Amino acid sequence: MKTVLSVDDSASIRQMVKMTLDGAGYTVLEAADGAQGLAQARSKTVDVIITDLNMPVMDGMTFVKELRKLPAYLGVPILLLTTESDAAKKAQAKAAGATGWITKPFQPQQLLDTLKKVIG
Repeated sequence: MKTVLSVDDSASIRQMVKMTLDGAGYTVLEAADGAQGLAQARSKTVDVIITDLNMPVMDGMTFVKELRKLPAYLGVPILLLTTESDAAKKAQAKAAGATGWITKPFQPQQLLDTLKKVIG
């Protein structure tokens, strides 16, 4: 069973991600911002991370950069789930170490298909 860390300051988005992934057999950990996400990632083993871009405390871009500094997370897929669709932001995210990008609002099947692609 794969473990997914969902990082988003919106409780309703985290709930939607959790419902979608629970139903598909994933274990879902949650965090409300990048700082909480980093703490979760340091204390648990996670197979894939889904994070928002715009969050208080620590934003998604900083979170991705911090994760990529941890040896355990060098190869772990990180997906950005965000309302942003700006090409420059996507390029920045990729440079920071993000694996993929899903624009909100998302379709549950789209999320599952993207996860399958990045973790096999």
